[in-house]
Amino acid sequence: MKTHAAVQRLDLTNPELLINGWSLESLTLRAGRTPFFAYDRSHIQERVGQLREQLPPRIGLHYAIKANPMPAVVQLMSELVDGLDVASVGELRVALDTGIAPSRVSFAGPAKGDHELAAAIGSGVLINVESPAELERIQVIACERGMTARIALRVNPDFELKSSGMKMGGGAKPFGIDAERIPALLDTLRESSFVSLCGLHIFCGSQNLRADSLAQAHAQTFDLARRLTEHWGQPFESINIGGGLGIPYFPGEPALDGAVIGEQLAALLGEHQNWLADTELVMELGRYLVGEAGYYVCRIIERKESRGQTFLMCDGGLHHHLANSGNFGQVLRKNYPVVIGNRLNQPASETVTAQGPLCTPLDVIADRMELPRAEPGDWLVVLQSGAYGASASPAAFLGHPPAVELLV
Repeated sequence: MKTHAAVQRLDLTNPELLINGWSLESLTLRAGRTPFFAYDRSHIQERVGQLREQLPPRIGLHYAIKANPMPAVVQLMSELVDGLDVASVGELRVALDTGIAPSRVSFAGPAKGDHELAAAIGSGVLINVESPAELERIQVIACERGMTARIALRVNPDFELKSSGMKMGGGAKPFGIDAERIPALLDTLRESSFVSLCGLHIFCGSQNLRADSLAQAHAQTFDLARRLTEHWGQPFESINIGGGLGIPYFPGEPALDGAVIGEQLAALLGEHQNWLADTELVMELGRYLVGEAGYYVCRIIERKESRGQTFLMCDGGLHHHLANSGNFGQVLRKNYPVVIGNRLNQPASETVTAQGPLCTPLDVIADRMELPRAEPGDWLVVLQSGAYGASASPAAFLGHPPAVELLV
């Protein structure tokens, strides 16, 4: 059996998993109970630092809060990256509470309500405009308040990011304005009052592990941005080229080489320097920055045998970590990397299914997985859990308490 890349990074000579030097016993005491999410501060710092070294200095980094909106994580990220991207008033408050300058915050997302647009305009953050109708509402609200709204046009490109886990551009999409409609919209903004057009946001997809697909999408993104810049007649203040960098979740998935991405972007910058001028270029990332830094820790309550199959009954499950469970059966489920946190140095000796406490057979943490023999009281830990975990799960389902979150 192949060992998952995330497991290989652990110190398998130590019987117990340590998270930034903290033992599971200490973390459990700090959390007050299990289950909990623990996010490794040093891992996040290392990932951002490594990516800074790999990318051309001209490429700024923004953190997409939706990946992990825990306030302590967002505070840390505000000190490490060049900007924050939010998608709700709630996330906007979290971002501004860090003390970051509003000019370094962008507000994205479809179907923004008037109250959200008003909050964004009043706060002075950049609004990524998702439709011509949204632009009209922004203009009305800004006029009513006697303010100028800072905007960027989110472009739905006429290409897609191939092999991405989730395609956000290309074809008919609820996100952004179709690329072919952007030139006419630019023309309307030449004499527009109460809005200041700062740039473009071109986002194609997410969770991509193929450098060749990312290179193709980046090349097409730069070409599209060039055509739109030429139509506008002057360089934009900023262009957000999106993100899309993924992390490996399942056996056999390769880790993405950030250095290769950096080399490809450096070549594009050289090719397009004549029209870019002083335009700020931004790569917006979420999962790639925090996903591998997170651990979901739960406790094994009992062992259960049923017709030849062994179940590890745990106090955590899909109500805290929906993605790990397979999204209520909506996708073909694969096992995230899972370890018995206090038996790291023991070999796999049995095939078990780890089940959560919810009254549904879909509450699976690990399905028929080879693990060391585990006993009640042991810690079962799901790796790669730093993104789209607690905030992306049905925490109120069946009334169990929410998971504690720790930044350590």
